[in-house]
Amino acid sequence: MSKYIDQIKKLVELQEIDSEMIKLKDRLVEAPKHLEELQNSLDDIDGQIGQTKERLDLLNQQKDKLQKDIEEDSYKVKKSKNKLMMVSNTKEYHAMMREMDNLEKLNRFREEEMTNLIEDIQVHQEKMEELSTESNSLREELSVSQSTLDSEMEKINKRVNQLEKGRKKACANVPVPILSRYNFIRDRLNNPVIVSVKRGVCTGCYISIPPQSFIEIQKGEQILSCPNCQRLIFWEEHFSNSN
Repeated sequence: MSKYIDQIKKLVELQEIDSEMIKLKDRLVEAPKHLEELQNSLDDIDGQIGQTKERLDLLNQQKDKLQKDIEEDSYKVKKSKNKLMMVSNTKEYHAMMREMDNLEKLNRFREEEMTNLIEDIQVHQEKMEELSTESNSLREELSVSQSTLDSEMEKINKRVNQLEKGRKKACANVPVPILSRYNFIRDRLNNPVIVSVKRGVCTGCYISIPPQSFIEIQKGEQILSCPNCQRLIFWEEHFSNSN
């Protein structure tokens, strides 16, 4: 019985090491994901900034051109007014009046267009400011997260190396046939590999152990597997009484 209990303890010790290693390795995979999410968000914001800047540049070009057109037409109106004073007949007078009227109408239209352009530019400038603020905030968070992640990864890798050494020592204390069974099950099932049987129920799959198998477990002569989930099992009373 003492040999059986000793083997169970060694397997439980090995499993504790494996359980911690699984958690740490999962963390090594999951931890960088937040960083990736931040980077993706930053890339998205920077993309929006680029698009907004392009739109702003285009609007400002349109504004400059429109301003130039307005100034040129204003000059034409002023010039036409000066010519009007020199008109010698009614027909020419009315022709110049129509020309001036058309120019003034065109300028009014352009001034309305200018007003709309200025409003549109203001909206895009405000959007650019908001995006820039968000981008700077994300860059700062990314920098802090990267620094924190590097430190955490270093600690995790150091602990994993320690556990791997500890696992080698633990494996050396487990008989080869039993260790082979343990590793075989570990490679095919989710953790844990070895579980207790409480009140006739496997704590790995929570299904009752058949009566004959339960009798064999209580004898404490060999390490058995759960007929349902195939995990290694031991009677909790043996383990408790050995402490």
